[in-house]
Amino acid sequence: MSWEAIRGYDLRGALQRLRGTFDRLRRGRAWRWGCVVLAGLAGGWLGLALGGQVLTPIGPADVTLGLSPQWHGETVVNVAPLGQLAFDTHSAPLKLEATISDIRLSAAEEAFADPDAINRMAAGIGSDLRDGVIDLVVRALLAASLGAAVVGLLLFRNVWRALASAGVSLGVLVASGAVAANTFNPSAIAEPRYTGLIAGAPQVVGSVEEVVGRFSQYQEQLAGLVGNVATLYEATSSLPVYEEDESVIRVLHVSDIQLNPASWSIIRTLLEQYGVDMVVDSGDLTDRGSAAEDVFADEIGGLDVPYVWVRGQHDSMGTQRAVEAQENAVVLDGDVREVGGLTFYGSGDPRFTPDATRLNPDAAGVAAQGEEEAAEVIDSKEDVDVVLMHTRTQAEAFDGVAPLVLTGGEHIRSTYLTDLGTRFLVQGSTGGAGLSGLDHGSGRPTPYQASVLYFDAETGRLQARDDIDLGGVGLTSAQVERQIEPEPQRPVGEPEESPEDEATEAERTP
Repeated sequence: MSWEAIRGYDLRGALQRLRGTFDRLRRGRAWRWGCVVLAGLAGGWLGLALGGQVLTPIGPADVTLGLSPQWHGETVVNVAPLGQLAFDTHSAPLKLEATISDIRLSAAEEAFADPDAINRMAAGIGSDLRDGVIDLVVRALLAASLGAAVVGLLLFRNVWRALASAGVSLGVLVASGAVAANTFNPSAIAEPRYTGLIAGAPQVVGSVEEVVGRFSQYQEQLAGLVGNVATLYEATSSLPVYEEDESVIRVLHVSDIQLNPASWSIIRTLLEQYGVDMVVDSGDLTDRGSAAEDVFADEIGGLDVPYVWVRGQHDSMGTQRAVEAQENAVVLDGDVREVGGLTFYGSGDPRFTPDATRLNPDAAGVAAQGEEEAAEVIDSKEDVDVVLMHTRTQAEAFDGVAPLVLTGGEHIRSTYLTDLGTRFLVQGSTGGAGLSGLDHGSGRPTPYQASVLYFDAETGRLQARDDIDLGGVGLTSAQVERQIEPEPQRPVGEPEESPEDEATEAERTP
């Protein structure tokens, strides 16, 4: 017998043994129950997709409520065609979705004409919503069970297995509902995420040459996009600190504009929509810091609020002088200044990277300058509310020195809270990383990002912020996401004790 024949015989034997093992598994109880469970899950998902919705009247509107499986549990409210609000209300793998299908004109007209009708409507909305949710739960249970039973019957041709699949689907849905009820977080309503598509936003643009020819139109469309989103978000938001009163200081944090004229349209729109008291810019206003670019700073003087600024690594000393020439500008370069009820410390970036002939400090040198500046603030015993720098490298030494540190330089937003109680907020690029971001040949467009910060006027502490994102040049997506500061009055400079540390301290106390 040849070697090839022996190898073929061994292969056929292995396949036969594998087939035999598989047949034994199929005849086993574990296999049958596994198939029943899979049929229950698949059939339940199909049943929810087809029948897990209910149309219910809530106030003057007809609202479609839907329940569907999703790994990340959330509640979503669709307001077509304006956009969508999402809330992280629970941890169970279920999505509750509400879509306004129709507004009943007669009921709405009655509410506007009769103040008492508004009160009656407001009192009845709670019961309308409760009745709608109950109807949705009953319908979802029936739809999931029926879907699982039908799938089980088609697969197994056995009534008992089909009923078992329905039982699996019913049990999983009830368990998920119980988890959702136990993990429901009402405070999530205060931190909505808004995402919208505005039909009037600019279309995708091509080369930089084409953009220059259409730039005025583009700026107007971009500002309109921001205004529409901000207006809708204001109408749907109920965060107390957003109310315009003397107890709240509203600050617009921008960064890395990098000579993009469209940024000024965005900034002016946000100033108007949010009633901002001042603008804080963490640097890189220009791209090359040249004398020809200095005129770009004149736009600052057209804003009706203070403009607090620090020099970035793309800004020259000439850029700094151009900003200082604006009447409303406050340039920080190793200074402590009180602006609009908040105490700032800021310092310019020691580097100027566009000049290849200049000997710029490396990262260690930048960090060392930050350490010296932090020591000076500590020695001055000034109570600083906000530290403003261009990069985290220079600012990290202020951990434990001030409650809030604002930086930029990374072209994408990020934030973290340290053990010493300092919140570091790195702002993204409010200029979409500059005019280079207008050239789609350079890759995916950098999003425009800015944040509206809400401070308590008495304590100077950050209470909350609205993070605003535009989906890059030419894209129609905009999002506003509210973040509430969990402990605004936290101590700064003292590491937080873990429960284990507190227990150990209690044991040492006589």
